[in-house]
Amino acid sequence: MPCSDLLVRPLGRDRSIVRLARVLAGVVALAAAAPAPAQGYPTQPIHVIVTSSAGSTGDTLIRALGGPLAKALGQPLVIENAPGSGGVTATEHVVRAPKDGYTLGLISNNHAINPNIYKTITFDSLKDITPISVLGTTPVVLVVNPAVPAKNVQELIALAKARPGALNYGSAGNGTVLHLAGVLFVSEAGIDVHHVPYKGLSQMIGDLMSGQLEMGFAGIASVAGQIKGGKLRALGVSTAQRSPVLPDVPTLVESGLPNYRFEGWLALVGPSGLAPAIVNRLNAEVTAALATREIQEALSAQGVVTVGSSPQAAAQFIAGEMDKHAKLVKRSGATLE
Repeated sequence: MPCSDLLVRPLGRDRSIVRLARVLAGVVALAAAAPAPAQGYPTQPIHVIVTSSAGSTGDTLIRALGGPLAKALGQPLVIENAPGSGGVTATEHVVRAPKDGYTLGLISNNHAINPNIYKTITFDSLKDITPISVLGTTPVVLVVNPAVPAKNVQELIALAKARPGALNYGSAGNGTVLHLAGVLFVSEAGIDVHHVPYKGLSQMIGDLMSGQLEMGFAGIASVAGQIKGGKLRALGVSTAQRSPVLPDVPTLVESGLPNYRFEGWLALVGPSGLAPAIVNRLNAEVTAALATREIQEALSAQGVVTVGSSPQAAAQFIAGEMDKHAKLVKRSGATLE
């Protein structure tokens, strides 16, 4: 029976049919009024909120992708750096943004750390985002001052066990990625060393080179020059595979810690409820750009291993990282206001 027939039936004869007609009419009206964001997307610039500062690995990665993505999408990417508070403020802006695909966020390990270290966060780190793709991973490297009498990881572990509590390892601050990399190392190695949190990586590296600090973890791009110049000694990288930036440095797995794996990562996300058509379009263009030799070579020089995962794989990965980081934060005892 046509809808018009339903609408002209007398109210007294069949109230239920008339009520149904009104519901159908309302649904049609809502459908007509609702925006169709996936159609013709994008039609305006896309803003990407980066949770780190200009010149950081994440900033370098998204800017490298900016040109190819702008060309493929037909709209420019506007990169907005919003560092501070471990990325909480920047991510909050993303999750509160309209669900139209014009405000995206570049998140990192901090996204998985924050719910476990900050006492109050105003959003749900899983439910309030739409993962688009894990863009890349970055290994961290265990370095020591050259004066430390340890040429490899096992010698460092032996030294720490011979002098419990005497060695210090630094990080860029309590609850940071580098702190948790150290927490995992201390746990897997079964050693007693003292954690020294700094207010930033540069100060930690300076104390490492001067000998005021014996050991620490750092991003490869941050210390590759000092390692090659002999100012720091690299003992092991944190990922399952060796880094092409430091091909002669073994992994910590190779060095006798079979369960050690820790990596920095960067993922592109949007607010929750992003239309699947938009997610799939962005994912397709991102993965295509990451697959080009030009992008891979540019990012490899920064120690970045390109990934380009599917949205589904990205969601699973982020959930797994949140579980992993929750355990490490609990082990570390770190908290922030």
